[in-house]
Parts: sequence; structure tokens; C-alpha cells
Amino acid sequence: MIVWTVANQKGGVGKTTTTISLGGLLAEQGYKVLLIDTDPHASLSYYFGIESEDLELSVYDLFVQVSTKEQIMMSLAPTAYENIDVLPATMGLATLDRSLGSKGGMGLVLKKALEKLKDEYDYVLIDCPPVLGVLMVNALAACDRIIVPAQTEFLALKGLERMIKTMEIMQVEQHKPFTFSIVPTMFDKRTKASLQAYLKMQELYGAAVWPGVIPIDTNFRNASVEQRVISDFAASSRGTLAYRKLIDYLIKLDVKNR
Repeated sequence: MIVWTVANQKGGVGKTTTTISLGGLLAEQGYKVLLIDTDPHASLSYYFGIESEDLELSVYDLFVQVSTKEQIMMSLAPTAYENIDVLPATMGLATLDRSLGSKGGMGLVLKKALEKLKDEYDYVLIDCPPVLGVLMVNALAACDRIIVPAQTEFLALKGLERMIKTMEIMQVEQHKPFTFSIVPTMFDKRTKASLQAYLKMQELYGAAVWPGVIPIDTNFRNASVEQRVISDFAASSRGTLAYRKLIDYLIKLDVKNR
């Protein structure tokens, strides 16, 4: 089982879109995929028609009780896609930093839970909130690769710098080297500013930056209205073609690094 965490401390850069789009393409290739929503806003959960207020169990329960494999499996929600399950979020996640943030051992809750599911899924993708707290710490500790979507605009570069520093600090604290890939998102080829931001990203972070871009595409919004992954909704769209290139790139990287 391979775990990817999609994270950035800046909001609105395409984290949830990236998680869902990559998950859809992996499922399309026949992989069994689990998407984990760790954002209290539960955007990923709502995308698949899961009403967080109606849930009896969610990712929140992993943090407040020791869960068996059976209990974790009961927390999962199926989707309209045969190979995609979701571990949904609830608003209760917003209270975790205040109630459990200082409690020992809380940084490895998600990692320990996923170890119990290692025979159930080929890929796990974790969608993070844009806040450094117990949820992001868990998501980073649990993963094999961090995917960092970064909007191609100069204000987003500052948020990217903060995210990189966070990963550097956590590497030292957890004695674990992080493997990460920066994904330029919301690229608008019509604007000089978007190209300049992309080139600056490459200048600053070199080989860590995926050499492609995810373009602005209205099909992302339209697919979300239909609660469908973009590769199913608009198979030949610019957005789908870009994520196909990205998924091939990421899979090859993981094969190379094994």
C-alpha cells in the first residue's frame, strides 16, 4: 500500500481537486483506492455526496478511541466508483488541536490505523486542511510521498515556502526523510504572471517541481457539481490530460524509489 498526502498550508491551491483527480485516475487503472478527508470543512466528503452531519463514524473517531480494523472499515463510505472508498471528515475534527493536541502519541494515529488496512488498498490519498496542526502532522507522518499543489501566482509562492519549511522541521522531529513533489496548479497560459510564477517555482525548488502544470479548466467545477471525478466527467479535457501526465509521473517515481 502506497500513501500520498496532499498538503499545503495555503488554502485554495487545488488540494482537494488534486486528491480526487488522482484518486479517480488510479481507480480507473484498476487500483483499489482509499481517499481520507482530514479537513473539518469536509469538501472531499461532500464531493462524493457524503453528508458529514449524518455520519455515525468518521476519521474523527480514530483520534478519540482505539479502533480495530473492523471499526475502521465500518467508518468507510463507498462511492459511485467501484474502486474508491472514502474515510470521511466531520466538523468535530476542528476541535482536535484544542482537546488532544498536547496529548502524547497523537501524531501517529493515522499511521497506525492505516497499518491495519495495508491489505485492503493499493493507494491511500490523504486530503489535508490548510493548517499546521495535529491533522496535518498525522497526514505527513503516515505517508510515503507528499504532494504539494501550489498555485502559479506569486502570493502562493510564500505559502509554498512555509510548507517546505514545515516539512524540514518535521523531518528532524520525526527522524523521517520526506519525499515530496510540488505540483503547479491553476496555470493560466494567457497571463505573464502565471508563467513567471511557474518559472520562479522551478528556480527555487528544481527537480522537486513536476515539469508539467495543471491548467485552469472549468470542467473541474462542472465535474464537482455532478459529483464525478474529472476523468469520468470530461475524459479529454485539459484538466484530465494534465492529471494523467501527473499520475504517470508519480507512479514512475514511486517505482524508481522502491
